[in-house]
Amino acid sequence: MADPIIIVGTGQAGAALSAKLRVLGYSDPLVMIGEEPVLPYQRPPLSKKYASGELQFERLLIRPPGWYAEQQVEVRLGASVASLDPMDRTVKLDDGSVLRYAKLALTTGSRPRLLPAELSGNLGGVFTTRTVADVDAIAPLLVPGKRLLVIGGGYIGLEAAAVAATRGLKVTIVELADRILQRVAASATADYFRALHRRHGVTILESAALDRLVGDNGQVAGAALKDGRTLEADLAIVGIGIIPNDELARRAGLVVDDGIIVDGLCRTSAPEIYAAGDCARFPWRGVSTRLESVQNAIDQAEHVAAAMLGAQSDYDPVPWFWSDQYEVKLQIAGLNRGYTDCILRTGKREGSASIWYYRGDALIAVDAMNDALSYGIAKKLLEAGRTVPKAAVADPGTETRALLSA
Repeated sequence: MADPIIIVGTGQAGAALSAKLRVLGYSDPLVMIGEEPVLPYQRPPLSKKYASGELQFERLLIRPPGWYAEQQVEVRLGASVASLDPMDRTVKLDDGSVLRYAKLALTTGSRPRLLPAELSGNLGGVFTTRTVADVDAIAPLLVPGKRLLVIGGGYIGLEAAAVAATRGLKVTIVELADRILQRVAASATADYFRALHRRHGVTILESAALDRLVGDNGQVAGAALKDGRTLEADLAIVGIGIIPNDELARRAGLVVDDGIIVDGLCRTSAPEIYAAGDCARFPWRGVSTRLESVQNAIDQAEHVAAAMLGAQSDYDPVPWFWSDQYEVKLQIAGLNRGYTDCILRTGKREGSASIWYYRGDALIAVDAMNDALSYGIAKKLLEAGRTVPKAAVADPGTETRALLSA
């Protein structure tokens, strides 16, 4: 029997890769290895509909359980790869077993950045929201009237705050930077979401440095800020970014730099080893890039599947992202990295707006809040490699649909 393709990681990228290989006609053995004890599932609904009880876990599964047997995909759950040997083309599991591979894909994803122990991050009642186990632990504590402290004003923290506020908790967000969303969005987008959260009763503290979390009998009871202020809390959620899971690749001698370095075909520095998803850093538009999104996990994994079977095109995505907060759906097309200018357009519907990002005269990204039309138009423009004059975007008299031909 031929050696299998082995996929290390059972997140969105691993699931997409296994499915695409079968669609493309790969019929030899296929093995997926994942540390979580459950089949691949969608993560975005975890902190929203799953946490609220609207969705049962079975509805989160990317594929029904029977699909893996039907497609002859061997899934090893609750298992981790202790080491891999690129020369011998083997992986060693933590139970001591050794598997040979014909090709290997690292779809190991990422993990939340934790609050250091010296800041009392080891107290009980301090959570992250990355896995179903995380949300299962948090959900029973989201009780009306409880006081939630959210550390971090990025999208992870804002989404957690929205869920908790909707469920009647008293929420305070503590953000170290001058404003929320400072790393990922323009100030106009931050202004929109700051106002949204404040309308829902959330307290947002910006330029607020955490000194430490304060405990009572081992449980979080509040926070002390470096400016002397103190906050009371019954639980805390930490949303201060993620770290790519690249340690396995590093130990095996692969080139790693805040992610596993791959080329345009998503090949690592070792023969027949590929990487995709949050853990992979690839060349995009002349810049080394690592994207943290469901879209990238799926598209890059499918690109890997094709590359494993002989395709030669480089991975060149048009990134897109989304975030649901209260009644607002944020849709992002493109990547605003290096923008020099941005333009705010107010939509026709109450509460709808879009932020158009430019680098020089080139359109590079759009944030659309409850404005699916602007998002769709921008995405088409970006996919076609086209731009639209700033004057047309800035003119409130320009119909959004007309931007396609401006």
